[in-house]
Amino acid sequence: MSNIADIRKEYRLQTLLEEDVSIHPIQQFEKWWEQAIESKIEEVNAMTLATVNVMGKPSARTVLLKGYDNNGFIFFTNFNSRKGMDMEENPNVCLVLFWKELERQIRIEGIVKKIEDTESDIYFHSRPLLSRIGAWASPQSKKIASREDLEKIFVEFETEFSEKEVTRPPHWGGYIVQPNKIEFWQGRPNRLHDRIEYQLEENNQWQFCRLAP
Repeated sequence: MSNIADIRKEYRLQTLLEEDVSIHPIQQFEKWWEQAIESKIEEVNAMTLATVNVMGKPSARTVLLKGYDNNGFIFFTNFNSRKGMDMEENPNVCLVLFWKELERQIRIEGIVKKIEDTESDIYFHSRPLLSRIGAWASPQSKKIASREDLEKIFVEFETEFSEKEVTRPPHWGGYIVQPNKIEFWQGRPNRLHDRIEYQLEENNQWQFCRLAP
């Protein structure tokens, strides 16, 4: 077995200099996002969502980015899941996108809130039929007796919705993370990585600076 401590990679693909970044972080995100799409990265919209509950206990998991604009970054999930409960108790969250193919990482800190029901409805009805049924069938994050029980519940909902529209469950919908800090990380040789951090100031203007790696 190889020594884990010996596993390393030298980063050499790109640079991230102050004169090359956009004034607004969403514009910079869009620039990197388009390059990531062009690179045909698998699961390019996969991102880690970190939450902290009322007791100060952190938790993290992978969710999928489903939209972004100047207001923030959108994803969907079960409101009654562990992350949903955490966000209800503490709206401070962090998102991380890591694109190893480009040697890049983006960290987004901000305040999360639910999006409008109409927006959640539109996205829900764009999902594949069986995914919509799955949103009804899964009591996400709750203990279940077996896989068989879960599949049985799924079949029951599949039968129930066989002759009617699959409406959005009241416990499922979208969130938007409204950022107040965004960091762009570009891997560089000798671990002297480029880190540009944008901070939202009290005057609602963004300022950026370089961080030490």
